[in-house]
Amino acid sequence: MEFDGRTVIVTGASGHLGRAVAGAFAQRGARLVLAARSIEALEARFGAEAAARAYVAADLTKQAGAEALVRAALDRFGRIDVLCNLAGGFRMGDVHESSDETWDFLFDVNARTMYCASRAVAPHLLAQGSGAIVSVAAAAAQKGTAGMGLYSASKAVVVRLTEAMSAELRTHGINVNCVLPTTLDTPENRSAMPGVDPSRFVGLPDLAGIIVFLASPAARPIHGAAIPVTGLG
Repeated sequence: MEFDGRTVIVTGASGHLGRAVAGAFAQRGARLVLAARSIEALEARFGAEAAARAYVAADLTKQAGAEALVRAALDRFGRIDVLCNLAGGFRMGDVHESSDETWDFLFDVNARTMYCASRAVAPHLLAQGSGAIVSVAAAAAQKGTAGMGLYSASKAVVVRLTEAMSAELRTHGINVNCVLPTTLDTPENRSAMPGVDPSRFVGLPDLAGIIVFLASPAARPIHGAAIPVTGLG
């Protein structure tokens, strides 16, 4: 699973999972294009840019933002090999009590960012006849549960788009898959759930390793998969 000379775009890179995924790819020689809402957030997480690490501020809820991200990646490294759709967010709430603003937020940050980024990257992967798109959905996408209806629905969109894009792109040398994690082991989740043993959460390095595998040539036979990553939870 070496990535020497390969360019990987990571959206939502300023988050805890973004740091773990970027680090896992960097250890394997990848050239990174890290995207977030602001350069300052990326610098706070990773420090200054480096020869093999570029930063892009992009609003991926807009197609223009996704296209600008792709142009920046091509200008810097000349090609794109992998897109990791990590941008996302979470809010609780019963469906009948949720606001339009919550609907817009969850579907924008979870589904639209993945749609816009994938749509911008796919033509370049098609042109070179290879590549991978790996997205982060959620275990909650598999079934609606009380208090998580809008979140579950927005993440289910990620799964359905993954399946559709895989069917469209698999014969062109492009792998499209997603992961379905349960609760991630982050400081925020530990604080929000103090009564839960954090060893039952999904470790960020573990999830990052699965994402790297799905982006690698070792996963060439895997298409349209939605892989549960549940830890012990």
